[in-house]
Amino acid sequence: MGEDAESPKINHTFLRDYVTEADVISTVEFNQTGDLLATGDKGGRVVIFQRETESKGVSEEAGEVGDSGEYNVYSTFQSHEPDFDYLKSLEIEEKINKIRWLPQQNAAHFLLSTNDKTVKLWKVSERDKRPEGYNLKDEEGRIKDVSTITSLRVPVLKPTDLMVEVRPRRVFANGHTYHINSISVNSDGETYLSADDLRINMWHLDITDRSFNIVDIKPANMEDLTEVITAAEFHPHHCHLFVYSSSKGTLRLCDMRASALCDRHTKLFEEPEDLGSRSFFSEIISSVSDVKFSHSGRYLLTRDYLTAKVWDLNMDKGPVETYQVHEYLRSKLCSLYENDCIFDKFECVWNSSDSVIMTGAYNSFFRMFDRETGRGVTLEAWRENSKPRAVLRTRRVYTGGKRRRGDVGVDSLDFTKKILHMAWHPEENIIAIAATNNLYIFQDRVNPDVQMQ
Repeated sequence: MGEDAESPKINHTFLRDYVTEADVISTVEFNQTGDLLATGDKGGRVVIFQRETESKGVSEEAGEVGDSGEYNVYSTFQSHEPDFDYLKSLEIEEKINKIRWLPQQNAAHFLLSTNDKTVKLWKVSERDKRPEGYNLKDEEGRIKDVSTITSLRVPVLKPTDLMVEVRPRRVFANGHTYHINSISVNSDGETYLSADDLRINMWHLDITDRSFNIVDIKPANMEDLTEVITAAEFHPHHCHLFVYSSSKGTLRLCDMRASALCDRHTKLFEEPEDLGSRSFFSEIISSVSDVKFSHSGRYLLTRDYLTAKVWDLNMDKGPVETYQVHEYLRSKLCSLYENDCIFDKFECVWNSSDSVIMTGAYNSFFRMFDRETGRGVTLEAWRENSKPRAVLRTRRVYTGGKRRRGDVGVDSLDFTKKILHMAWHPEENIIAIAATNNLYIFQDRVNPDVQMQ
């Protein structure tokens, strides 16, 4: 970005006028090609959007590139229902915590979705033909009297309207005592991991009745508990490596070749603590809410409450890059603690070339940082700017000095409008932003006037 910064334009928005708790989007995920985009919400629903194939082309007559990011609703289905744990007398919410796509092997697509306790594998397929000419059934599907059949017919497939079928293929239950916060598909295409507060389990996609515990940090006495697992992810290329983050701000890289139970990590990544600036909130704001491997597999991107950090797998002494997302909130930590905002879990993502990172903030703001220059830009996802192909203006939070027109004061920020979940297209500059119950899809266009600040 920088001098040749790309200005995001709204490509498509999916807005709902009335906000109910069940409609709030809780996860967003592109598939490996970027042609499908799945969202999950607190009502247990999964909505899949498909990129229009005809919009990818180039209009030779007009000499312009077509609208290459047009997404429309492809399928909607109920993934999870509310449940009840009778042994613990606890309600299990239907909220979708994570969605992960499996690499496509054939014409069908497969995805994993999870709530607090149960992971499900779904098959998404298309059908545009139907068989006709059965011997034992009539045209309405009723069984014929065998005595009335005088000849045999060869059934044929007749074209019909396109139907998208979503069917559950596997249900992975009873693997977690605590709430699942992460799932990650392994690069071997056969296994995946699921992580809760104290344990990480590894599953085979074909086996639902048992999993293998690969991390267990539960102490013998729960009073000795000092940290919990906050996120976990497999390495994108090496099936034996995975990383998990903790509420103490540390990252642990584990190698399953070294030990079957990875309680002993291969590498520990942590930032030296500045004792001079330690406060009551230090441990809370240092808790890692998300961790993502770069596409190359060389770096890790993490998000804590105030910063986003990039770590080099070959350097475990501290992060190689630190980006201040909203440092201006440091003076507001007391009030943010009182209204529980300090416990919000922001996600972070890489662009396709690992050169730009993105994460969310408050007031419907989200931030992008150019790794080469270190500069960042603040953009806003809100309904007033939701006209298709509208260019987004950069925003700035006023913290002192000369105030510019359009600046937003720290005291004017709306902490109920938070950008927690987002996804970046695996190959192109198309991003999906979840803002409460609204989904925004932006596409970058070259605009040298927009610069990182």
